[in-house]
Amino acid sequence: MASATVTVDDNVAAVDCGTNSTRLLVADRSGRTLARQTRITRLGQGVGSTGRLGEEAIERTASALAAYRVVMDKLDVGQARLVATSAARDAMNYGQFVEVVQRTTGLAVEILGGEEEGSLAFAGATSDLVDANGPFLVLDIGGGSTEMVVGCDRPSGVVSLDMGCVRLTERFLLHDPPTRLEIDNAAREVSSQLDVVSSKLHLGAFGEGALTLVGLAGTVSTLAALHQGLVTYDRDRVHHSVLTLDMVARLFGELLSEDLVSRRARPGMDPGRADVIIGGTTILVGAMRKLGFSECLVSEADILDGLVFSILGG
Repeated sequence: MASATVTVDDNVAAVDCGTNSTRLLVADRSGRTLARQTRITRLGQGVGSTGRLGEEAIERTASALAAYRVVMDKLDVGQARLVATSAARDAMNYGQFVEVVQRTTGLAVEILGGEEEGSLAFAGATSDLVDANGPFLVLDIGGGSTEMVVGCDRPSGVVSLDMGCVRLTERFLLHDPPTRLEIDNAAREVSSQLDVVSSKLHLGAFGEGALTLVGLAGTVSTLAALHQGLVTYDRDRVHHSVLTLDMVARLFGELLSEDLVSRRARPGMDPGRADVIIGGTTILVGAMRKLGFSECLVSEADILDGLVFSILGG
């Protein structure tokens, strides 16, 4: 494990244990990325119905974290923040998960609330954007929750909604492909939860008060990769690409007509996201339509970047 003595030359790391994926970012003291890794671990599998983290889900996440610990040690990480979000904060047995993580990584586990999660995501997503294009509405579609944050150089309002690509899929989208009734029910749930956003974030009826919609996380990145037909992931081509509502609606219609095998075979599809991409896209389409955005700027900078900035004092 990393030395207990931290010097100004040590690198820093951020680890995010999300509902669907477990991710790592290592950076040097200037903020330059040294490593960025993602593993689909599905920590939140079944939490919506059982209220507990499953043993296999904890083991999958611990396995990913053990591999990340090796990377961190090789890259001389001296300071790190390890956070867990929706699945862990909603689970009755989160203490069991915390013990396993601490034993595996030697790091303290921070269980983030929705507002802190959203604020960190906003910090990461807007770090390389031009203030003149703000105010920004950051939409972070996670596995168990969706955070929406409005602001310019800092958040002025944060809302955390109890819906995400995994949770929506497990609750509503039970067939492959989903039935029309299942899609309609999921869309109604999204619309109902979005009803609170405009008033809480002072956006006006159709997103007025925010000039740029910025979309984060696996659903948005995957849709951008699908639109471009990327055979292999290319962060430079995905980051700050633009998805129009017409593009997203077209992809949504295509995905709805395909079974899981066909979705996994699409160029640009992360196989681990193929079973929840429809749920995530339901949220994105619903948000763009309800809040009146015709375009979504895709950001590959997110909560991990926000965590790194917090360590570096930015």
